[in-house]
Amino acid sequence: MKKTLYSLMLSDEVVRAVDALAHQLGTNRSNLINQILAEYVSVTTPERRISDIFRAVEQMLSPSRELVPFFSPNALTMSLKSSLEYKYRPTVKYEVQLFRSADGPLGELAVVFRTQSAPLIEAMTQFFRLWKHIEDRLLAPLMTESIDYALYDGKFVRSIAVPRGRDVSADDVARALADYIKLFDRLMKGALAGRYGAAEIQAEYYADLGRRQLYI
Repeated sequence: MKKTLYSLMLSDEVVRAVDALAHQLGTNRSNLINQILAEYVSVTTPERRISDIFRAVEQMLSPSRELVPFFSPNALTMSLKSSLEYKYRPTVKYEVQLFRSADGPLGELAVVFRTQSAPLIEAMTQFFRLWKHIEDRLLAPLMTESIDYALYDGKFVRSIAVPRGRDVSADDVARALADYIKLFDRLMKGALAGRYGAAEIQAEYYADLGRRQLYI
């Protein structure tokens, strides 16, 4: 959504109140005024859409004890924490970043892990590579947009794309994100615990793919 500089005459009392509220919400004066006016005239800004998506993801995942979601108002990134079934119960963090621009990917998902255990690092790296291999084989042919992957410094990053030309709601995106992260988390934990081998992971992914209403 394009933004243009405008000059407005506002009373000092209104500006002070807006600045105080903007500070409380973690944003700035211009963004807050833009949001207030957008809501008043029923225009959905990119920031409002992102907030709606995160709020819906939080509601969908909160009943589960496996993933703990967290995001701040007006933030472009949401974090979710999960504990691995591995010896000293290390944690993995999922970071969902959504972009304001409607051009290109919707955002990206980063899986962040911090551990000094060489066997765990190797096991997670193997899982990430297997995951990309499975998606290249099963998901990529169904997508209209390409998916980018990266693996570096304790982080696995994957772009999030939605089909071009398709009208999807914030709830549609939130459901797709929540289901995708739950699937990834469940299969990764199963692989690290020795419950799933490569064939089982691919079979589980394929079965889930047939239930998805939106590919991301």
